[in-house]
Amino acid sequence: MNEVVEFLKENPVQYFATVGLDGKAKVRPFQFMIEKEGKLYFCTNNKKDVFNEIKNNPYVEVCASSPKFEWLRLNGKVVFSNDLDIKREVIESSSLVKSLYKNAENPIFEIFYLQEVKAVISDFSGNPPREYNL
Repeated sequence: MNEVVEFLKENPVQYFATVGLDGKAKVRPFQFMIEKEGKLYFCTNNKKDVFNEIKNNPYVEVCASSPKFEWLRLNGKVVFSNDLDIKREVIESSSLVKSLYKNAENPIFEIFYLQEVKAVISDFSGNPPREYNL
């Protein structure tokens, strides 16, 4: 878990893939927020297409790469949470998120974590990928 969290923190722009409501692949930049009790949390706005896409099909994949030509693929099932303490922690962890949503009680602010997580970190070294079931 630690290697995955560190990779996400060190490479803060990730790409988040969903199945669009039209049945076609959709990818957009996203950002990992926090790890709490073994869960990887992200956030979004319930007015965005991505919110409806993951409500419709909760299986997603996240990809990030590093300047050292390493990359992480992380996939799992989205689980939404209304835990106000975790929402507050997410808000406080990111000045961007705080500027967008102001507070954890904002009705459009949504947090979610991934379950059934599989993470793979790969590179061009020729060594086998490092795989994690989180």
